[in-house]
Amino acid sequence: MKLLNSFGPNPRLVRMFMAEKGMNIASEDLDLLAGANRQAPYLSKNPAGQTPSLELDDGTVIAETVTICEYLEEQQPSPALIGSTAAERANTRMWVRRVELNITEYMYNGFRFAEGIEIFRNRVLCLPESAAGLKANGKAGREWLDGLIAGRDFIAGNKISLADIVLFACVDFAKDVGQPLEPEFKNLQAWYARMSARPSAQASLHPAAPQLKMAG
Repeated sequence: MKLLNSFGPNPRLVRMFMAEKGMNIASEDLDLLAGANRQAPYLSKNPAGQTPSLELDDGTVIAETVTICEYLEEQQPSPALIGSTAAERANTRMWVRRVELNITEYMYNGFRFAEGIEIFRNRVLCLPESAAGLKANGKAGREWLDGLIAGRDFIAGNKISLADIVLFACVDFAKDVGQPLEPEFKNLQAWYARMSARPSAQASLHPAAPQLKMAG
């Protein structure tokens, strides 16, 4: 099993998930900024051209960050980051989708269509005129979540889950590219401090992060 890896918040999400579980998996690094993920031979493994992907020993390739994490959880159930019961797993998946649909998808596209447009304009359809609206929607989602997590340490309850890792990888990256976490969102600020203090937060950073001055 091998992680097809690169700089970026999505690969970091998987690396942080692995670090929380104590998993060590061989990896192959792709030059994301040079567009290696949008060229052969990578496209033959992941036609979507996104990183990361997980290549199994039989050649099967699993893509999409949450799907990769689901697979890894099945391979090593403990410590459970999705859940050890059907109810826990359903709760975590619910919060993962809430985070993605209300916050991270807006934030990522807001970056791609604004600060990141020189990287992405020849790779995906970019709509720069929509960047401000996307960022505003992301902020509205953060405000919504800030109210919902009052009184608990983590997004899906009082222990860390995949939902926390999905959001942390996004907001830690976004703070360096024009979308910092608002100081008035006190509950999210406290959550962010807790997440930042976890050893997995530092361990999951790509070696290129200091040079690029972005957390990915």
